Amino acid sequence: MTYPAYDPAPPLPPEPSEPPRPPALADPWAVALGNATLLGIGYLLLRRWRPAAIAVLGTAVLLDLTASTAQARYEILLLLWWAAGIAHGWFLARRRPERAVRRGQRAGTLALALAVVLTAVLLRVDAYGIENRVTEAREAGDCEAAVAAQGEVWWGHRLAGAPVVEPGDAVVRACHRLEGAAATLARAARRGSTEDLGRGFGTLAGVLNEPGNEQTVGTVLDAFLDGLPTDDSCDTAALTAWLRERGPSHDVLDRSAGPAARTEPAALVGCGDHLMTEDAWQQARAHYQRLLDTYPDDARAGEARDGVREATLAIELDHVRGLVENTYGADSGYCSKPAKYSGAPPFRKGTSRALFLGDSEYTDKLPGSWRTGDPAKAALVVCAGAAENGAAVQTCSYENDKSKYLPHQVTFYKVKIPLKVYELRTGKRLDPRSVQVGGGSCPSVLRYEYYMYDLGPGDQFVSTSKSGVRDAFRPVVRR
Repeated sequence: MTYPAYDPAPPLPPEPSEPPRPPALADPWAVALGNATLLGIGYLLLRRWRPAAIAVLGTAVLLDLTASTAQARYEILLLLWWAAGIAHGWFLARRRPERAVRRGQRAGTLALALAVVLTAVLLRVDAYGIENRVTEAREAGDCEAAVAAQGEVWWGHRLAGAPVVEPGDAVVRACHRLEGAAATLARAARRGSTEDLGRGFGTLAGVLNEPGNEQTVGTVLDAFLDGLPTDDSCDTAALTAWLRERGPSHDVLDRSAGPAARTEPAALVGCGDHLMTEDAWQQARAHYQRLLDTYPDDARAGEARDGVREATLAIELDHVRGLVENTYGADSGYCSKPAKYSGAPPFRKGTSRALFLGDSEYTDKLPGSWRTGDPAKAALVVCAGAAENGAAVQTCSYENDKSKYLPHQVTFYKVKIPLKVYELRTGKRLDPRSVQVGGGSCPSVLRYEYYMYDLGPGDQFVSTSKSGVRDAFRPVVRR
């Protein structure tokens, strides 16, 4: 069995291929102007994608370096990059055999290039204007205006002129530091704190080490000095003393010496007067004395001398009062460590009032006009010891009911009172060292007590009277 031969279908004719795309015609001027935009547009016109990407990336890197470092060398590199892009684009376009004049491309790229260049120029010119205003404000000592002017800077200014605006950033940083110094100095004036004053001046000195900040530092300093004197004279005295002792630094900070010298004398007297009302006599005297030592020719020197004298008297009196309060006998307190009170009444002719301390058995019998409990009113301090036997007056025989034939011989003695007499005005010891009080002796009946064995009454003091005590002590209080 046979089959007919198989006749396959004839093959289809091949489809016609897409005609090749004609190469882009290059206009050297358009390419060069396109690259002048720093965006690689010229390379895009040549359909050179890789150089276009490199151009954009290089521009971005150089702009970032310029803006972040504010160094002129990166601006120079950016200009060289710009010129190299223009030259390279021109060179590539001129090498191609297919060239044409395309006025539309030229116009477009020229417009873009002019926009880029003009924007950069305008931003840089504006940056110079801003920095001129910053410089003028700083030279006028106006930090607020300088910071406000620098606040107009935006990222466009930094891309087009970072080295121009960068000094303004330093001015702003210095002004912020000065703002902190001003707050510290204001706190020092409010609290009278020399620690804050030292910190504030330290900040001023640090800012002053940076050139060009003399006027702004001077403005902050003057604002502080204009606040002197403060409402508290003691705060003012502390602050002005610190300023005086600071010593010269041969810069604008030495401007503080004049106001301090003008303000301190009145502050010292005012503070001394205030401390006197607070019973802080030591501190008050120190303030008065500081005026006399530092400003001996000041018009307030007389007040200061009076203040020293009053404070000294108050200190002496306070010391004497403390000694008197701690006196419990003739060998304690004032009686063991006498001190002077220069304001005490003088021990002069006539009868002087005395402060009687120690044993008071007999001194309590003295007239009230002779005694005082206030050290400020006493001319003398009399420390009385325990009574002792003085001169023998008379010896008498006594016999009691139980031993009539064994009489007791009893000797009567004057009352001897040991004394320490001090002139309070000078603290010096005076005579007499003791007094003896006389009185009656040998009474007809002598009463005494015994407990187990009757040994007799023993020696006796004479019987004293107020008049006898007064007569004995009269030489003590009378000159």
